[in-house]
Amino acid sequence: MNHNLRVYWDNFLMKTNRDKETKCFEAFYFGHNEQTATHLLELVTQGKKTATASCVYQYELTNSEYPKVGDLSIVTDFNGNPKCIIQTKSVLHLKFNEVTYDICKREGEDDNLESWQQNHIEFFTEIGKELDFEFSFDMDVIFEDFEVVYM
Repeated sequence: MNHNLRVYWDNFLMKTNRDKETKCFEAFYFGHNEQTATHLLELVTQGKKTATASCVYQYELTNSEYPKVGDLSIVTDFNGNPKCIIQTKSVLHLKFNEVTYDICKREGEDDNLESWQQNHIEFFTEIGKELDFEFSFDMDVIFEDFEVVYM
């Protein structure tokens, strides 16, 4: 964790009276480019985006832990500047083609299932190019509900 993130995290722990040993699950920005990251961060800070979807391959191919209920993460802008801290409230494992509009609308990004699918096909295809996997409709995704606990 870089210095700016460490200072932000330490301030969060102090101001919320949390144990100094509380771990940060990850620091990240939403999306895969600056325009998307800026838009999604705005939705998060406005309370419109309260969920996110990720691909199981991302965790497996980077030897990363799966998110779990209670995890705390720093959300940054595209340049890595901390903007808020979220806490995972629920985690759902399912196939991409099992995601319904009732599930995906919590992401706050799309007006219908088709739009969500198109945007996430593009996103998972880009991630796949980076990590060497191919998108498929039956691939496993992790759908995570969260709440902003600090700004």
